[in-house]
Amino acid sequence: MQRLETAARRRRLDVAFVVPRSGPAGIFGPSCEACGRLAAEEINADGGVLGRELRLRLVDGGRPPAQVACEVARLVEAGAVQAVSGWHISAVRQELTPVVAGRVPYVYTPLYEGGERTPGVFLAGETPDRQLLPAMRWMSRELGVRTWCVVGDDYVWPRMSARAARRYALDSPDVQVLDEVFVPLGTEDFGPSLARVERSGADGVLMFLVGSDAVRFNRLFAAAGLDRRCVRLSPLMEENMLLATGAENTRQLYAAAGFFETLATSRGLDFSGRYVDRFGVDAPVLNSLGESCYEGLTLLSRLAGRAASLELDELSAAAQTLVYESPRGVVRMAGNHLLQSVHLARADGLEFDVIAELTRAPG
Repeated sequence: MQRLETAARRRRLDVAFVVPRSGPAGIFGPSCEACGRLAAEEINADGGVLGRELRLRLVDGGRPPAQVACEVARLVEAGAVQAVSGWHISAVRQELTPVVAGRVPYVYTPLYEGGERTPGVFLAGETPDRQLLPAMRWMSRELGVRTWCVVGDDYVWPRMSARAARRYALDSPDVQVLDEVFVPLGTEDFGPSLARVERSGADGVLMFLVGSDAVRFNRLFAAAGLDRRCVRLSPLMEENMLLATGAENTRQLYAAAGFFETLATSRGLDFSGRYVDRFGVDAPVLNSLGESCYEGLTLLSRLAGRAASLELDELSAAAQTLVYESPRGVVRMAGNHLLQSVHLARADGLEFDVIAELTRAPG
């Protein structure tokens, strides 16, 4: 019996799929799960990963980081998973990386603060140098937004992104970061934060808030009338959060991302069509964060196919020359990061109007 189970495992590639099913990020968890399922089904229909059936083992990445890392560690040590992927905040990634380093490939899918160089960890998301800073430049040039106040959750991604914005401001004499406010994940009362924004007199707010935190902030921001004189820019504002925010609260709200559901490219539209065909019109709203989960599993499959192996050294070598077409357009690996085009969009009621391409991915 044990031999049969072992043989069955060898025919599968089990992936710890770490996505938020609770906490502030839980609002877009269902779309992450749906996009992961679509990726797995398409990969398996095309022969799997190295001839093995890709299967997802869901792990709730919305829990405290140490809890998530403990569960993934047990799965890796038991040989129950042979890879890790999914959308989860950087605080979780920092706990997971030591658990998986040197043992199984880890494809981290979200936008993040940059700087991760651990061997065997591959990054599919946007970084500030290709997302946040080009968006700030565009808004300074096109809208005259030159002074900013940061409002973010208190963990590594918001703090490091704020640091990147400060560095950019130091190199740009007409741009200033006037104030920074960081709040605990799950904050309900943004009154003190809004008072700081108002006192700063900034032209815009850099929002580094996750999920339901951003939704609450947006509603209170508009209720205070700040949306009439102050823009908001977020690298982490997607369609589910926009719907929850409400059309009346999205005035002068901008987002930057590698994918928007309304991005009218042939590859993006094709992906949206396959998503609706698979899950129906009542499916979780398609968005950049969910699409990143599709991207991460696709990247894992492409790397393994190019390397003809799941060995970490061989995957890393394969990453040096990997180029492929995705819902985000033509993407390529540079080191362990996936480079992609990044777009700026303005909220138009409950949809995003894509208004500019900020970065064109080489290749």
